[in-house]
Formats: sequence, structure tokens, C-alpha cells
Amino acid sequence: MSVLLEMAMFPTDHGESKSEHVAQVIKVIRDCGYPYQLTPMATIIETEQISEALEIVQKCYDVLDSLDCNRVYSTIKFDIRKGYKNRLTGKVKSIENKIGEVSK
Repeated sequence: MSVLLEMAMFPTDHGESKSEHVAQVIKVIRDCGYPYQLTPMATIIETEQISEALEIVQKCYDVLDSLDCNRVYSTIKFDIRKGYKNRLTGKVKSIENKIGEVSK
């Protein structure tokens, strides 16, 4: 199974710039060892089970909680598909096979 998780998470109570806190969230994601893609607006992570994806969400929240964030905003989307793997890159390759290289 392939679980694509697209998420963004940041505190709303620590000023205008969010990069210091977002960097800590991305560090958690990186250290989990799953394939991921950082974008300017969200991060996309691929796991094999929904429980693994939910565990990442919890760990990300926990790191913000440990940084005294009293209010956290998050968007979370899932695309869950049985019988598939490597969709993080495979979906992009599918489009590139049809139209050529896309902006990366």
C-alpha cells in the first residue's frame, strides 16, 4: 500500500516568520526515514501504512509542543492506494512520460 501524506504545520502564536519552527518540523520528517518532498507550501511524505503517516503527524505536533507553541495550524491530506509503491516519484514520472520534463 502507498500512503501519500501532504501536510503543513506551524505555530500561529510565535510571530510572522515561521521558518525556525517549520525547520524543526521538517527535521522530524527527515529523521523518520520515509521518502518526502518539501515544497514551499507543504511537505509530501510516502509511507506504507496509514498508522505510520499518523505517527509522523503526531511527532511533528510534539516537537512544536516542546517549543512552547500554544496554537498550531495544520493542513493534512491523504491519498491512500492499495497495491502500489513509490508514488511520490512515480506520479511525476507518469506525467513526464506524457509531456516531457516538468519544472522541479
